[in-house]
Amino acid sequence: MKLSIIWIHVICLCICMVTMMSSVCAQSVIDVHSHILTQEFKTELKNHHAELEEGFPLPAWNLDDHIRWMDQTGIRQSILTMAAPHPYFGNAEESARIIRKENETAAQIKKQHPDRFKFCASLPLPDVQAAIREAEYALDTLQADCIKLATNSRGQYLGDPKLDPLMAVLNERHAVIILHPHKPDPYSDQVMQQTPLALQEYLAETTRAIANMVTGDVLARYENLKIVVPHCGAYLPLALPRMKAIYPVVQNAGMVKPVDWEQNLSRLYYDLAGSASVQTIKMMLTITTPDHILYGSDYPYGAPNILTANLNRLKEEISRDGELAPYLDRFLYQNAQKLFFRQSDADRMIFRIAEIEVYPQYLEEYIKAANAVGTASIKKEPGVISLIPMQLKDDPTKIRIIEIYASQEAYQHHLTTDHFKTYKQGTMHMVKDLKLVDTKALNPSILSDILKK
Repeated sequence: MKLSIIWIHVICLCICMVTMMSSVCAQSVIDVHSHILTQEFKTELKNHHAELEEGFPLPAWNLDDHIRWMDQTGIRQSILTMAAPHPYFGNAEESARIIRKENETAAQIKKQHPDRFKFCASLPLPDVQAAIREAEYALDTLQADCIKLATNSRGQYLGDPKLDPLMAVLNERHAVIILHPHKPDPYSDQVMQQTPLALQEYLAETTRAIANMVTGDVLARYENLKIVVPHCGAYLPLALPRMKAIYPVVQNAGMVKPVDWEQNLSRLYYDLAGSASVQTIKMMLTITTPDHILYGSDYPYGAPNILTANLNRLKEEISRDGELAPYLDRFLYQNAQKLFFRQSDADRMIFRIAEIEVYPQYLEEYIKAANAVGTASIKKEPGVISLIPMQLKDDPTKIRIIEIYASQEAYQHHLTTDHFKTYKQGTMHMVKDLKLVDTKALNPSILSDILKK
């Protein structure tokens, strides 16, 4: 049976509907700021006596605990990013080896749990050519979803013209870049002992990196790049108005070149890790728009129960605020979905139409069961995008279920769930005829645009 144009529109409509509905599901949050800290990575740091280089012990992390916390908290998907410190100790080959191993581990986690994790590849800077090779491998072969850049890599700061060849490669691939602060270089150990980096310098470091990129007109020159700024924008809500006010003065003095402020700033997105509140978000909205704000937890930095409590508090505060409440879905899920949806995700999706005819005497009971399994599947299974039963108007005994799964793995998992087994066993005697019509999207490239509506 050929898929008619009507069914194509129905499927597209269902994707849009489920995208909009996803915020009310039990697991609807996308966490764009979480970290992977493998034991192998920690061992490499220990070999160079660098475990405390950022001023505090690295937290414990393992995959099972991360997934358990996501399940308990309602995190649908997390993006894994390598934590600080940057593993470069003077040997470029060693740094490339360490980072390649961490990237491949993250890619394997994504492969094993495609509906729960995306990953952000790190690069072996300050060796620019090695970083280009790793970026190409990570994006093209490992299918990385984004690139992590440190505010500085052993003193090589973002905005440095030496990084332009790397930025050109990332620009060609329309890369999303997740920024993360690292220890400044140089930096006074005495100051760090008195005021740990996380208290103040990380915020200054993030602000400094963005200022450097803006004054270098980096994001206006490489217009396909998008940057996720961590920790609620750091000091940018305060710094940007001052920079804009003073810039003409230093420009007239010949100290800086003209820059396109609006083009640069339009490429910036902001995560809510660290200190999110209604007050903080309203400050962020003085420099950005609601579609550029994304949820981030900073897991595993911070006790899991505290991170969960912070997310629940944030949801409650935003829901009660008349100005921000309409944007809660965007902050928690929709903005990240738009930013990180890849064509490869569309290629892996399964589209199916279940054509069902029900015995008239069981129709009411069947409809109740079909609605129950559809609701449970969408709420409880991140990989079930659509399971929506519909009834033909001219023959109510004929039901059509639009099934869309994120991947084959998601579909196979769905078949093992209790709610599906209950539906299957409870309705077999009600069904007179069943046909499963497998289909494929004729234009999968349009799916990313549909999900952005």
